[in-house]
Amino acid sequence: MDVSGLIELKYVVASLVYSGIGLIVFVIAFWLLDLLTPKVQVWKELCEKRNTALAIFLGAVALGIAIIIASAIHG
Repeated sequence: MDVSGLIELKYVVASLVYSGIGLIVFVIAFWLLDLLTPKVQVWKELCEKRNTALAIFLGAVALGIAIIIASAIHG
């Protein structure tokens, strides 16, 4: 069985490029969220104070950002 015809290199490269772009946009979005909330030190609240409500909120924000990025990339 010839596997070389199953996967084309251009599709692999395209998915890697779009994944990289998505990760960069995701990191920038989280950085902006941290920048726009100056009264709350996000990592201090999460790590030292173990703020569960903030962790749930950030998880929801992360999912929302990921869905928006995936929709924008997918078209």
